Amino acid sequence: MVRLSDLRDRDVINLDGKRLGVISDLDLDLENGRIRALVLPGSGGFMGMLGARKNDLIIPWEQVRKIGVDAILVDYPIEFERG
Repeated sequence: MVRLSDLRDRDVINLDGKRLGVISDLDLDLENGRIRALVLPGSGGFMGMLGARKNDLIIPWEQVRKIGVDAILVDYPIEFERG
């Protein structure tokens, strides 16, 4: 079993080797008890308290390839450079 607190401590790495960040939130399907997406922080908002921030990176759960001890590997096409 993996706890949310454990996931939030792991780096999210794309298949191309780029570090995308760490998880700030999860999009949950409460009806079916499943994770829909990982949310990585963008910019804007006040410490994440004003809802989704402008540049949050939403990675659908289907694109998670492996959850390792130190990192989460995803297959996410990046079309822009995150600052």
